[in-house]
Amino acid sequence: MNAGDVQWIEFPAGAGRAQAGRRPAIVIQTATATARLPTVLLIPLTTPLDALRFPGTVLLEADATNNLRRSSVALVFQLTAVDKRLVSAPLGRAGDPTMRAIWSEFEAITTHDQ
Repeated sequence: MNAGDVQWIEFPAGAGRAQAGRRPAIVIQTATATARLPTVLLIPLTTPLDALRFPGTVLLEADATNNLRRSSVALVFQLTAVDKRLVSAPLGRAGDPTMRAIWSEFEAITTHDQ
């Protein structure tokens, strides 16, 4: 697994509004880190496009590269680590423009307000 891979994940039941159940997510850590850690950092995806109203979200149009069946929203604000045993089949890859948008949103929601 490498940054930008879109994988099926079995997210454990969480508290509040955290994503749970089987859903795609984008890996955001390097293959080197993935090989050395028991967990993987992920950004969950959701299909309700109204999630775009929240800061820290990025639209992914379904295409032959990411192999999503429907357009989805990357919930950057829900960045999470899960046990690698919860990762199942790979779907595809998020393109470079999508990854740039994700990093931009990540920076926007984590940079200290001045």
